[in-house]
Amino acid sequence: MRELARWIDSATPPDRDRAVDALRALAILGVVLGHWLVTALVADSGTVHPASPLQYRPQLAPISWVFQTLAVFFLVGGQVGAKSYASARARGQTYGRWLGARTGRLFRPVAAVLVVWTVAAGLMLASGARFETVCALGKLVLSPLWFLLVFAALTAATPLVARLHPLWPLAVVLHVDLIRFGLYGTSRYEWLGWINVAAGWLVPYCLGAAWARGARRIRTTGWVLLLVGAAATSALVLWAGYPASMAGVPGAGISNLNPPTLAAVTFGLAQCGAALLLLGPLRRVLRRPVVWAGVALVNLSAMTVFLWHQTAMIAVTALGLLADTALPGLHTVPDGSGWVFARLAWLPVFAVALLVCWAAFHTYEQGKRGRTTVVRERRPTRTEEVWNA
Repeated sequence: MRELARWIDSATPPDRDRAVDALRALAILGVVLGHWLVTALVADSGTVHPASPLQYRPQLAPISWVFQTLAVFFLVGGQVGAKSYASARARGQTYGRWLGARTGRLFRPVAAVLVVWTVAAGLMLASGARFETVCALGKLVLSPLWFLLVFAALTAATPLVARLHPLWPLAVVLHVDLIRFGLYGTSRYEWLGWINVAAGWLVPYCLGAAWARGARRIRTTGWVLLLVGAAATSALVLWAGYPASMAGVPGAGISNLNPPTLAAVTFGLAQCGAALLLLGPLRRVLRRPVVWAGVALVNLSAMTVFLWHQTAMIAVTALGLLADTALPGLHTVPDGSGWVFARLAWLPVFAVALLVCWAAFHTYEQGKRGRTTVVRERRPTRTEEVWNA
């Protein structure tokens, strides 16, 4: 393992900012752990339906503050996308070829998920599973794909938004929420909230693009974003009626994520500020080959981990249904602290199931070139191709 870590360290391009990769890895792992902690599948009267501990114990809302890390992913996406596009233009690469390279790794593994779950849904229905159960499971697996669609759209728009100031999309989110919740109520103009799906995530994406342009005084910017974002979010939750949870809660009247609200965006600004403040410490820690090897391996399989983590949880839950009784933390209603502790004990089992999914499907993310590069030719020049992809 030490030899592998040293090889990965030496094979990494010297100009690669390892802290950016660490932020991406933390964002992906945050989403995975967040879903595993706040999503329950309750077996009841022959059906399985989703539930959330946040629905029964609102005091657990701080869990969503830690693990709802999508803003950091869009921050990193904006930074990497803007730098990549500038580099492509300098090399004379066309926009179409650049976009194909950027989005290919996003959507290759999606095809595998869709095929597997189409077959699985057909088999479940043929074996007598209720349609409601199949729909609930399919929604859990496919609902995270909205994130990839938004990310791909913003990536495609990089040439247009790379120099857009983040205050412009932030102003759009503010005015949409004023119309939805302030001026006219929540019912007549509820559809306007879907504008925030693009505008809300465009805010951290534009911040990342500004970072790529070489924005100065990163630490000062980080502190301003952290303090102003945290203060604005607190004020919106305490006095403006926004939910405290930054994740969706079944049955809640308002969700901060579906679609994004002003509170979700200001919370994302605070997260982006914290991410910028972590750059220095992360760069120092990542000089250690073993630490960097772990971050590198997560990044090379980021989409596989993201796309299959819900399947891993569902697989463990399905196997648990073979038991004669409902297993705490797996099939029981998440209405007490005992469920939370039991769910923590299940996390390693979910991780093992995810590792099995990774072993079966990670090659779809790396593509043919990635498979031959890592396995057959351990030369830094070839490995750089994997990084650049």
